[in-house]
Amino acid sequence: MTVEKGAQGWQLRIRGLVQGVGFRPHVWRLAQAAGLVGEVLNDAEGVLIRLAATPGEAEALAKAIRLKAPPLSRIDAIEIVPCAPLGGTGFKIVASRTGAPRAAVTPDAATCPDCLAEIADPANRRFGYAFTNCTNCGPRLSITRAVPYDRANTSMAAFGMCPACRAEYEDPADRRFHAQPNACPACGPRLRLRSADGEALPGDPVATAVQLLARGRIVAIKGLGGWQLAVDATDGAAVARLRALKHRPLKPLALMAHSLDEVRRFCQVSDAEADELSGPAAPIVLLVHRKDGAGLPDAVAPGMNRLGFMLPATPLHHLVMARMRGPIVLTSGNASGDPQITDDDEARALLGAVADAFLGHDREVVHRVDDSVVQMTALGRQVMRHGRGLAPAPLILNEGFADLPPVLATGGDIKNAFCLKGGGRAILSPHIGDMGTARARRDLSRRLEFMRALFGARPTRIAVDPHPSYFSSRLGRELAEAEGAALVEVQHHHAHVAAVMAGAGLPPDAAPVLGVVLDGLGWGMDGTIWGGEFLCADFRGFTRLAHFAPVPMPGGDAASRQPWRNLLAHLNHAFGAEVTARMIADGDGAGLARLSEKPWKPMQQMIDRGLNAPPASSAGRLFDAVAAALGLCFDEQTYEGQAAMRLQALAERVPAESGGYPVGPGKVLDWAPMWRALAADLRRGEQAAVIAARFHRGLAAGVAETAARLAGEHGLGTIALCGGVFQNAHLLALVVAQLEKQGLDIIRASAVPLNDGGLALGQAAVSGVYPFETN
Repeated sequence: MTVEKGAQGWQLRIRGLVQGVGFRPHVWRLAQAAGLVGEVLNDAEGVLIRLAATPGEAEALAKAIRLKAPPLSRIDAIEIVPCAPLGGTGFKIVASRTGAPRAAVTPDAATCPDCLAEIADPANRRFGYAFTNCTNCGPRLSITRAVPYDRANTSMAAFGMCPACRAEYEDPADRRFHAQPNACPACGPRLRLRSADGEALPGDPVATAVQLLARGRIVAIKGLGGWQLAVDATDGAAVARLRALKHRPLKPLALMAHSLDEVRRFCQVSDAEADELSGPAAPIVLLVHRKDGAGLPDAVAPGMNRLGFMLPATPLHHLVMARMRGPIVLTSGNASGDPQITDDDEARALLGAVADAFLGHDREVVHRVDDSVVQMTALGRQVMRHGRGLAPAPLILNEGFADLPPVLATGGDIKNAFCLKGGGRAILSPHIGDMGTARARRDLSRRLEFMRALFGARPTRIAVDPHPSYFSSRLGRELAEAEGAALVEVQHHHAHVAAVMAGAGLPPDAAPVLGVVLDGLGWGMDGTIWGGEFLCADFRGFTRLAHFAPVPMPGGDAASRQPWRNLLAHLNHAFGAEVTARMIADGDGAGLARLSEKPWKPMQQMIDRGLNAPPASSAGRLFDAVAAALGLCFDEQTYEGQAAMRLQALAERVPAESGGYPVGPGKVLDWAPMWRALAADLRRGEQAAVIAARFHRGLAAGVAETAARLAGEHGLGTIALCGGVFQNAHLLALVVAQLEKQGLDIIRASAVPLNDGGLALGQAAVSGVYPFETN
């Protein structure tokens, strides 16, 4: 191939998820087929192509690139501009260039069918090899130290390639061309199985680990993004032992199955759910447990009717599951409340009292990545945890955001994730978690520094939650002061609505929407705790149109952990102190009878005097109160949302229940009518499941009716449903059905968590149009 007469120089700039996904060989093959002269390379902005071609040839190549993009790639933009004429012959792939990093690092991807076939083929040189990968699958973010994404900038730099792997790596026609983690048994990472004392265990590491699992032992496995703890899910004693040693008494445990067919033995699986399970992200998918399906010990997910299943995402997990006779529990390797452990020495030190053996390897995990969690709802796919397979793929915002200032948003202290926004895209970090421990806070600081360096983020604005006690907000304030960036406080529930708006592609000057935000708590503009909000909101500001009745939280934060406190407060708010005292004395219903065992009189005095009993319009605390009335999690919640999840599971047992408790309408939704009807059902001895179902239906009707009324009064035709309470798929379905009957449009943002994991995106979007107004 030589430069033809009439050809001129063209530069094609391709932005998006285009590094580490086989994009350069893809371009090379297309250019070879078209007989073009030029070169392709990676740089800090993405992929750069230089051509000697006619205008028509350059346009044809750009079109072909879009139509036949590699499986893991995502093209956000292709820009074609003239450049200096090229000489020479042929089309070449040239070395990467460095510079200010702006290119996206792709998420880690589950093992592709081609690699899986090689692992299972005894005649293949990668038979049974736990680190098999290619440009269509394997580790990405978890091994990356810097961009461009080249082997030297990953933890695979420690492994020199053998001649066979080198030949694949250098052949543009091979699917392993420039696959940075490329390796084989002769040159790559190696498995090792050690005891809790650090002694090497004999035999094949995978086979021996599976034997230990079959005998009820706990095995720590070094996964793609950190250490995990595994037990045989069918062994109730093993599951109970894991819970006891990990101090995780009741929170549902994630499950891994060998195949979709095995998942279907236990759960209902729709086509959409099957696609999620088997896709390149391979997340945990929340599924309804089949009543007629195979059984698992109650200890796996106590009191729940949904199970979180995933399929193997790495060759190592495929090798383990191929030898298992059923599913395994696979949960993060960490102390309760702390981040997942990635370091080998730290794993043995902190998990040595839990795990009987450690199935690890010598490839470093550079970047912790927790498993993603999704579910299918009435609004389609809902991300509940943004992690492996999803992060840090950039979210392309409406083009109106492209010229707004670059922003760092630090999120909140629950389910923390931060966001880097600039150039018309937003990068939501992988799930970091709650900021309740010193280790978690250090992890946020370290990962924020890492991601900023990785993406070259230089924000001129830093957005934080106004909560006075949030570590994430304090960190943001310190960074703003140190770097001379403008500090922007974004109200918690406004950020929730803005996250859905940004995720749905709305422009910065979008018309206001009606945001219905139901969550546990968020700092309100009046200095009180909000959590059941109806906001007229856009990116510039919001007005609070209506809200749930504020009810005291006796003991402050203790009320979030002990549902009985919320039950007492709600009864007191609905009936007054005197009637509440009689109800407790009469003991109508499981929860009311047990209140007499608690220090309810001092709590009532705290409420009456306003001492350490802050009022909160919290939807989460309402769920806690109703759950406690039915005796669910009455004394204590051992994990966030436990009481609400138990209440949802109970309600879903009677889907045919059509009745609903009344809710007092108005600008302040009144719960007294609901509590009168609920108390009457308790006195009559109504089934707990029926009461739970009536509560859900009544709440959904009250929310939908209020939203429809406000939408009509204020000319708002679009609704954003957000906040962690809307992770309750049963409640969400009821609300959506009623709103759609009213002809209202509901925004869908399938890539953004509705809980506080998406908060930072909303903060970043709002702060871009700062200053804004609130009412």
